[in-house]
Amino acid sequence: MSDRVIVTISDGIAEVRFNRPDKRNALDREQFAAIADAGEQLKAADGVRVVVLCGEGESFCAGLDFSIFGDMAGGGAGRSDERGNPGDLPDGRITHLGQQICWVWQELEVPVIAAVHGHALGGGLQIALGADIRVAHPDTKWSVRELHWGITPDMTGTLMLSRLVRSDIARELTYTARMIDGREAHELGLVTRLSETPHDDAMALASEIAARNPEGVRGAKHLFNRLFTDGAAEQFAEERRVIGGLIGQPNQVEAIAANMEKRAPEFT
Repeated sequence: MSDRVIVTISDGIAEVRFNRPDKRNALDREQFAAIADAGEQLKAADGVRVVVLCGEGESFCAGLDFSIFGDMAGGGAGRSDERGNPGDLPDGRITHLGQQICWVWQELEVPVIAAVHGHALGGGLQIALGADIRVAHPDTKWSVRELHWGITPDMTGTLMLSRLVRSDIARELTYTARMIDGREAHELGLVTRLSETPHDDAMALASEIAARNPEGVRGAKHLFNRLFTDGAAEQFAEERRVIGGLIGQPNQVEAIAANMEKRAPEFT
Protein backbone atom coordinates (compact mmCIF):
# COMPACT_ATOMS: atom_id res chain seq x y z
CA MET A 1 0.00 0.00 0.00
CA SER A 2 1.36 3.42 -0.99
CA ASP A 3 1.85 6.03 1.73
CA ARG A 4 -0.14 8.36 -0.55
CA VAL A 5 -3.29 6.95 1.08
CA ILE A 6 -3.27 5.84 4.72
CA VAL A 7 -5.89 3.31 5.85
CA THR A 8 -6.46 2.71 9.55
CA ILE A 9 -9.16 0.46 11.01
CA SER A 10 -10.43 0.76 14.58
CA ASP A 11 -13.72 -0.22 16.25
CA GLY A 12 -15.29 -1.13 12.92
CA ILE A 13 -14.41 2.21 11.28
CA ALA A 14 -11.93 2.40 8.42
CA GLU A 15 -10.41 5.83 7.94
CA VAL A 16 -9.06 6.44 4.42
CA ARG A 17 -6.82 9.50 4.50
CA PHE A 18 -5.52 11.02 1.28
CA ASN A 19 -1.92 11.87 2.10
CA ARG A 20 -0.50 14.36 -0.38
CA PRO A 21 -0.94 17.54 1.67
CA ASP A 22 1.74 19.57 -0.14
CA LYS A 23 -0.38 19.31 -3.32
CA ARG A 24 -3.80 19.63 -1.60
CA ASN A 25 -4.18 15.90 -2.32
CA ALA A 26 -4.33 16.51 -6.07
CA LEU A 27 -4.67 13.47 -8.32
CA ASP A 28 -1.55 12.38 -10.17
CA ARG A 29 -0.94 8.83 -11.42
CA GLU A 30 0.35 7.53 -8.11
CA GLN A 31 -2.60 9.03 -6.27
CA PHE A 32 -5.11 7.44 -8.66
CA ALA A 33 -3.52 4.04 -8.13
CA ALA A 34 -3.27 4.45 -4.35
CA ILE A 35 -6.93 5.44 -3.91
CA ALA A 36 -8.15 2.55 -6.04
CA ASP A 37 -5.92 0.14 -4.13
CA ALA A 38 -7.30 1.40 -0.81
CA GLY A 39 -10.85 0.76 -1.95
CA GLU A 40 -10.02 -2.76 -3.11
CA GLN A 41 -8.20 -3.47 0.17
CA LEU A 42 -11.31 -2.55 2.13
CA LYS A 43 -13.51 -4.89 0.10
CA ALA A 44 -11.57 -7.77 1.64
CA ALA A 45 -11.01 -6.28 5.12
CA ASP A 46 -12.62 -8.06 8.08
CA GLY A 47 -14.67 -6.20 10.64
CA VAL A 48 -15.22 -2.96 8.71
CA ARG A 49 -18.69 -1.50 9.27
CA VAL A 50 -18.21 2.10 8.07
CA VAL A 51 -15.61 3.99 6.00
CA VAL A 52 -14.61 7.64 6.44
CA LEU A 53 -12.81 9.44 3.60
CA CYS A 54 -10.73 12.49 4.48
CA GLY A 55 -7.76 14.53 3.33
CA GLU A 56 -4.53 15.33 5.15
CA GLY A 57 -3.56 18.99 5.34
CA GLU A 58 -5.56 21.93 4.07
CA SER A 59 -7.88 20.18 1.58
CA PHE A 60 -9.92 17.08 0.89
CA CYS A 61 -8.85 16.91 -2.78
CA ALA A 62 -8.17 19.77 -5.20
CA GLY A 63 -8.77 17.71 -8.34
CA LEU A 64 -6.36 16.74 -11.10
CA ASP A 65 -2.65 17.37 -10.74
CA PHE A 66 -1.05 19.65 -13.33
CA SER A 67 0.94 16.66 -14.64
CA ILE A 68 -2.33 15.17 -15.91
CA PHE A 69 -3.19 18.41 -17.69
CA GLY A 70 0.21 18.25 -19.36
CA ASP A 71 -0.69 14.83 -20.71
CA MET A 72 -3.99 16.19 -22.00
CA ALA A 73 -2.30 19.09 -23.72
CA GLY A 74 -0.15 16.53 -25.49
CA GLY A 75 -3.22 14.72 -26.76
CA GLY A 76 -3.66 11.86 -24.34
CA ALA A 77 -3.76 10.61 -20.77
CA GLY A 78 -0.81 8.27 -20.78
CA ARG A 79 -0.09 4.79 -22.06
CA SER A 80 -2.88 2.28 -21.52
CA ASP A 81 -0.45 -0.08 -19.76
CA GLU A 82 0.96 2.59 -17.44
CA ARG A 83 0.39 2.16 -13.72
CA GLY A 84 -2.00 4.82 -12.49
CA ASN A 85 -3.24 5.79 -15.97
CA PRO A 86 -6.72 7.23 -15.22
CA GLY A 87 -7.97 6.02 -18.62
CA ASP A 88 -7.10 2.37 -17.96
CA LEU A 89 -10.19 0.15 -18.38
CA PRO A 90 -9.57 -3.42 -17.16
CA ASP A 91 -11.54 -6.26 -18.70
CA GLY A 92 -14.88 -6.81 -17.02
CA ARG A 93 -15.09 -3.44 -15.31
CA ILE A 94 -17.69 -0.74 -15.96
CA THR A 95 -15.24 1.97 -14.88
CA HIS A 96 -11.83 3.14 -16.00
CA LEU A 97 -9.40 4.00 -13.20
CA GLY A 98 -10.47 7.65 -13.01
CA GLN A 99 -14.07 6.57 -12.49
CA GLN A 100 -13.14 3.71 -10.19
CA ILE A 101 -11.59 5.91 -7.48
CA CYS A 102 -15.06 7.45 -7.10
CA TRP A 103 -17.21 4.38 -7.78
CA VAL A 104 -15.35 1.94 -5.51
CA TRP A 105 -17.06 3.56 -2.50
CA GLN A 106 -20.42 2.56 -3.94
CA GLU A 107 -19.11 -0.97 -4.55
CA LEU A 108 -18.27 -1.38 -0.86
CA GLU A 109 -21.07 -3.08 1.06
CA VAL A 110 -20.71 -0.70 4.01
CA PRO A 111 -21.62 3.00 4.24
CA VAL A 112 -18.98 5.55 3.25
CA ILE A 113 -18.85 9.06 4.73
CA ALA A 114 -16.74 11.83 3.18
CA ALA A 115 -15.37 14.42 5.64
CA VAL A 116 -14.70 17.38 3.35
CA HIS A 117 -12.73 20.55 4.04
CA GLY A 118 -10.66 23.04 2.10
CA HIS A 119 -11.25 22.11 -1.52
CA ALA A 120 -13.32 19.51 -3.39
CA LEU A 121 -12.72 20.44 -7.00
CA GLY A 122 -13.26 18.42 -10.18
CA GLY A 123 -12.11 14.91 -9.42
CA GLY A 124 -12.12 15.72 -5.70
CA LEU A 125 -15.78 16.69 -5.88
CA GLN A 126 -16.54 13.48 -7.76
CA ILE A 127 -14.78 11.36 -5.12
CA ALA A 128 -16.89 13.06 -2.44
CA LEU A 129 -20.06 12.41 -4.44
CA GLY A 130 -19.11 8.73 -4.56
CA ALA A 131 -19.62 8.50 -0.81
CA ASP A 132 -23.00 7.74 0.75
CA ILE A 133 -22.90 10.83 2.99
CA ARG A 134 -20.92 14.09 2.91
CA VAL A 135 -20.08 16.13 6.02
CA ALA A 136 -18.41 19.40 4.99
CA HIS A 137 -17.04 22.61 6.45
CA PRO A 138 -19.12 25.65 5.46
CA ASP A 139 -16.09 27.32 3.86
CA THR A 140 -15.14 24.33 1.69
CA LYS A 141 -14.71 25.29 -1.97
CA TRP A 142 -16.63 23.03 -4.36
CA SER A 143 -16.61 23.10 -8.16
CA VAL A 144 -17.55 20.87 -11.06
CA ARG A 145 -14.28 22.15 -12.46
CA GLU A 146 -13.82 20.21 -15.68
CA LEU A 147 -14.99 22.80 -18.20
CA HIS A 148 -12.50 25.24 -16.69
CA TRP A 149 -9.97 22.94 -18.39
CA GLY A 150 -12.01 22.33 -21.53
CA ILE A 151 -13.26 18.85 -20.64
CA THR A 152 -16.39 17.23 -19.19
CA PRO A 153 -16.85 15.29 -15.93
CA ASP A 154 -15.78 11.71 -16.59
CA MET A 155 -15.24 10.29 -13.08
CA THR A 156 -18.88 9.21 -12.50
CA GLY A 157 -19.83 12.84 -11.80
CA THR A 158 -22.60 13.12 -14.35
CA LEU A 159 -24.45 10.17 -12.81
CA MET A 160 -23.91 11.24 -9.22
CA LEU A 161 -24.86 14.87 -9.84
CA SER A 162 -28.06 13.76 -11.57
CA ARG A 163 -28.95 11.65 -8.54
CA LEU A 164 -28.32 14.39 -5.97
CA VAL A 165 -29.52 17.69 -7.45
CA ARG A 166 -32.07 18.94 -9.96
CA SER A 167 -31.05 18.63 -13.60
CA ASP A 168 -30.91 22.39 -14.16
CA ILE A 169 -28.63 22.83 -11.14
CA ALA A 170 -26.32 20.04 -12.28
CA ARG A 171 -26.12 21.62 -15.73
CA GLU A 172 -25.48 25.14 -14.43
CA LEU A 173 -22.70 23.97 -12.13
CA THR A 174 -21.13 21.96 -14.94
CA TYR A 175 -21.47 24.50 -17.76
CA THR A 176 -20.03 27.36 -15.69
CA ALA A 177 -17.45 25.49 -13.56
CA ARG A 178 -18.11 28.15 -10.94
CA MET A 179 -16.85 27.86 -7.38
CA ILE A 180 -19.38 27.53 -4.57
CA ASP A 181 -18.87 27.28 -0.82
CA GLY A 182 -20.09 24.56 1.49
CA ARG A 183 -23.17 26.52 2.48
CA GLU A 184 -24.43 26.72 -1.09
CA ALA A 185 -23.42 23.12 -1.71
CA HIS A 186 -25.59 22.14 1.26
CA GLU A 187 -28.52 24.22 0.02
CA LEU A 188 -28.26 22.59 -3.41
CA GLY A 189 -28.08 19.05 -2.03
CA LEU A 190 -24.44 18.16 -2.63
CA VAL A 191 -23.60 18.22 1.08
CA THR A 192 -25.50 16.16 3.64
CA ARG A 193 -24.47 18.04 6.75
CA LEU A 194 -22.42 21.18 7.50
CA SER A 195 -19.88 21.13 10.32
CA GLU A 196 -17.14 23.34 11.70
CA THR A 197 -15.29 20.10 12.49
CA PRO A 198 -16.20 17.77 9.61
CA HIS A 199 -13.72 15.02 10.44
CA ASP A 200 -14.80 14.83 14.10
CA ASP A 201 -18.47 14.82 13.16
CA ALA A 202 -17.96 12.26 10.37
CA MET A 203 -16.21 9.95 12.83
CA ALA A 204 -19.01 10.44 15.37
CA LEU A 205 -21.59 9.60 12.72
CA ALA A 206 -19.53 6.57 11.70
CA SER A 207 -19.52 5.38 15.33
CA GLU A 208 -23.28 5.75 15.49
CA ILE A 209 -23.72 3.69 12.30
CA ALA A 210 -21.15 1.10 13.43
CA ALA A 211 -23.26 0.49 16.54
CA ARG A 212 -26.21 -0.69 14.40
CA ASN A 213 -26.78 -4.24 13.17
CA PRO A 214 -24.06 -4.55 10.48
CA GLU A 215 -26.11 -6.98 8.39
CA GLY A 216 -29.05 -4.57 8.45
CA VAL A 217 -26.88 -1.61 7.46
CA ARG A 218 -25.37 -3.54 4.56
CA GLY A 219 -28.81 -4.67 3.49
CA ALA A 220 -30.06 -1.08 3.52
CA LYS A 221 -27.15 0.10 1.36
CA HIS A 222 -27.82 -2.74 -1.06
CA LEU A 223 -31.47 -1.75 -1.39
CA PHE A 224 -30.72 1.94 -1.92
CA ASN A 225 -28.03 1.10 -4.49
CA ARG A 226 -30.40 -1.05 -6.55
CA LEU A 227 -32.21 2.19 -7.43
CA PHE A 228 -29.37 4.68 -7.13
CA THR A 229 -26.98 2.91 -9.52
CA ASP A 230 -29.46 1.96 -12.23
CA GLY A 231 -27.96 2.73 -15.66
CA ALA A 232 -24.48 3.37 -14.26
CA ALA A 233 -22.55 1.23 -16.76
CA GLU A 234 -24.13 2.92 -19.77
CA GLN A 235 -23.59 6.42 -18.34
CA PHE A 236 -19.95 5.74 -17.49
CA ALA A 237 -19.31 4.42 -21.01
CA GLU A 238 -20.83 7.60 -22.41
CA GLU A 239 -18.66 9.73 -20.12
CA ARG A 240 -15.59 7.98 -21.55
CA ARG A 241 -16.80 8.43 -25.13
CA VAL A 242 -17.49 12.15 -24.77
CA ILE A 243 -14.26 13.06 -23.02
CA GLY A 244 -12.32 10.88 -25.44
CA GLY A 245 -13.46 13.17 -28.22
CA LEU A 246 -12.31 16.27 -26.30
CA ILE A 247 -8.87 15.50 -24.89
CA GLY A 248 -6.09 16.90 -27.02
CA GLN A 249 -8.38 18.71 -29.44
CA PRO A 250 -7.47 22.34 -30.25
CA ASN A 251 -10.14 23.97 -28.10
CA GLN A 252 -9.36 21.76 -25.12
CA VAL A 253 -5.64 22.45 -25.42
CA GLU A 254 -6.45 26.18 -25.70
CA ALA A 255 -8.51 26.02 -22.49
CA ILE A 256 -5.51 24.59 -20.62
CA ALA A 257 -3.06 27.04 -22.19
CA ALA A 258 -5.25 30.06 -21.45
CA ASN A 259 -5.60 29.08 -17.81
CA MET A 260 -1.90 28.41 -17.41
CA GLU A 261 -1.06 31.73 -19.07
CA LYS A 262 -3.81 33.61 -17.18
CA ARG A 263 -5.46 35.04 -20.30
CA ALA A 264 -8.83 34.81 -22.02
CA PRO A 265 -9.15 31.72 -24.26
CA GLU A 266 -9.53 32.06 -28.02
CA PHE A 267 -11.70 29.16 -29.11
CA THR A 268 -12.34 28.17 -32.73
